Amino acid sequence: METTDHILIVDDDRDIRELIAAYLEKNGMRTTLAANGRQMRAALDGAVPDMIVLDLMLPGEDGLALCRELRAGKFRTIPVLMLTARGEEVDRIIGLEMGADDYMPKPFAVRELLARIRAVLRRTRMLPPNIQVTESAEIIAFGGWRLDTTARHLLDASGTLVALSGAEYRLLRVFLDHPQRVLTRDQLLNLTQGRDADQFDRSIDLLVSRLRQRLRDDAREPRYIKTLRSEGYVFSSTVTLTGDAP
Repeated sequence: METTDHILIVDDDRDIRELIAAYLEKNGMRTTLAANGRQMRAALDGAVPDMIVLDLMLPGEDGLALCRELRAGKFRTIPVLMLTARGEEVDRIIGLEMGADDYMPKPFAVRELLARIRAVLRRTRMLPPNIQVTESAEIIAFGGWRLDTTARHLLDASGTLVALSGAEYRLLRVFLDHPQRVLTRDQLLNLTQGRDADQFDRSIDLLVSRLRQRLRDDAREPRYIKTLRSEGYVFSSTVTLTGDAP
């Protein structure tokens, strides 16, 4: 039986909340509405949604603070699409740094928003076809790190769990399945987000920066993710596959 996608919409503008909800429900999705962080938390205590559409400009706790909270807690794997009213690049950059999976500037067309939601859900649930070869391995080891692909946990040499957002996990999986290979920004964006980059798209660079922080990898002298100027990135560590759980 096919399940209905459940989208939590967090926006202080009632008209926008109801506009989005009406269009998503018309297209077969279920929605829950929240006007602020308090209502968002109450909704999460009920039925956990498949995805959150989160407005950046909220009264009190803004969308960035709420996204940071989501990524640090038990709801860290829920994909987040952030709505930005300011239209400034810096806000989109900060949103991606906080762990948002995608963003859309206001005003927006609800048809495009639906397409973005479906794309994020698809990416979250389905690994890119060319990295499925490692899916049977429960553990991928590299440089003292272990990635549990069943639980989607990253463990350091001492066994301490390091939380990854959905976007960070997908990027790490792409790197681990293509070690010692140069991957361009366009290739990484397509593999992790299913879309092509525009001239000013910096989302992959930001995602690489976040992943380096998780791996404690110094960008000036990287051990794992090396930057090749004008080419892209290469994952330089040896990768080992094993079926043994940690």
